[in-house]
Amino acid sequence: MRTLQSTWIAIFLAVLVWSGVGPHDYPTWWLEVFPALAAAAILWFTRERFPLTRLTYILILIHCVVLMVGGHYTYAEVPLGEWLREAFDQTRNNYDKLGHFAQGFIPAIVAREVIIRLGVITRQAWRNFFIVCLTLAISAFYELIEWWVALMSGEAAEAFLGTQGYAWDTQSDMAWALLGAVIALFLLSGLHDKQLRAAGYVST
Repeated sequence: MRTLQSTWIAIFLAVLVWSGVGPHDYPTWWLEVFPALAAAAILWFTRERFPLTRLTYILILIHCVVLMVGGHYTYAEVPLGEWLREAFDQTRNNYDKLGHFAQGFIPAIVAREVIIRLGVITRQAWRNFFIVCLTLAISAFYELIEWWVALMSGEAAEAFLGTQGYAWDTQSDMAWALLGAVIALFLLSGLHDKQLRAAGYVST
């Protein structure tokens, strides 16, 4: 686990430094990267008292990288999204949809781990239902944050929102987060359970 933590920190810091060197603009960079910094701080202070499974740590790192890449370029100008737009003849850069898919996919597993280990909900069906509702609520709250930023930040608002003229961008963002949560629970629950048992976090 210490090797994982060292590797996690090294990758996080490397991408963070790269992201912060000459970004599109620093107000947008800060808005996009702040959730990653907050997640890293929480993981650091809970590493001894509430260590997570390897799967969950890796997923959180992936999400942080997605955020930091978006912060460097802005979501509307990430080169990967531009390549996909040209390759598939799309009308917009859809990197932001990857970000919102991750916003459902990764928090779903994080929430699952916390709920299982604390024994909040024991029945699987109700647990999955709650996790999907929770991740959708997080996505909706993030859209509210984007709205507040748009009202207060002026020039940084368009780069942060990344709507690219798409009228249904907010609804689409939440739909991608919902899809991410459902897919994560469907694909990773078995692997997650194995790691929870192997680490002794739940009884066999």
